[in-house]
Amino acid sequence: MARRPAEYVIRRRWTADVARDALSALAESGLSVSAFAAREGLDAQRLYVWHRRLGSSTATTQSFIEVTSAAVALIEVVLRSGHVVRLSPSFDAAALARLLEVLESASAC
Repeated sequence: MARRPAEYVIRRRWTADVARDALSALAESGLSVSAFAAREGLDAQRLYVWHRRLGSSTATTQSFIEVTSAAVALIEVVLRSGHVVRLSPSFDAAALARLLEVLESASAC
């Protein structure tokens, strides 16, 4: 039976079972260790220590999420003004030159 997060906080010393439950809840949350610890009122270091002690016994199955993008930018131009221009593979050089000219003159004002 999974323990509630409050049970992790009130224990001064954790048993291996409590630590496994906490690490399992961490894995299910999808949060970083520090974000999970802050949310649950835990010391992140305690989670790291138990992760090292228990080793691969708490290993979870890794999964990947496919990320797709409608436009792939192959070139990124960062101007001194801080503007960022991302170019698709089929950019028009004349249009880019006009855009850069406008952005550079706008930041001079």
